[in-house]
Amino acid sequence: MAQRNTWQRERVREALTDAPGFVSAQTLHATLRDENTGIGLATVYRALSDMASAGDADSLQSPEGESLYRACTSPGHHHHLICRSCGLTVEIAATDVEDWARRTAAGHGFTEAEHVVDIFGLCADCAARRDAAGKSTS
Repeated sequence: MAQRNTWQRERVREALTDAPGFVSAQTLHATLRDENTGIGLATVYRALSDMASAGDADSLQSPEGESLYRACTSPGHHHHLICRSCGLTVEIAATDVEDWARRTAAGHGFTEAEHVVDIFGLCADCAARRDAAGKSTS
């Protein structure tokens, strides 16, 4: 069943597009609440879930297990490098991962295999800030 494109859903879409990286539904809801939109948390969750299902948003699980969302900028299947500190996200092609996933699935008799690969680390700027902070306290 197709979802109606209400003003609330459109505002959630706009807020996600304006977000600086992956955000949780709670964080997005707080932004919308601060703007006095009157949009409820359940509406935010539904809109984000629908956007992810339609391919309009990327969705991933943080290392802590929380679902995070980001407006999708690349069509089709892709992977991400994500900074654990600032949330900077870079979309990457990972042909080695794609080849490995197909070979591994086929080797075990699986077809139509799907996978999710996201790499979490520190971006160059956050690593440099961390290193600089460590040197200043020494």
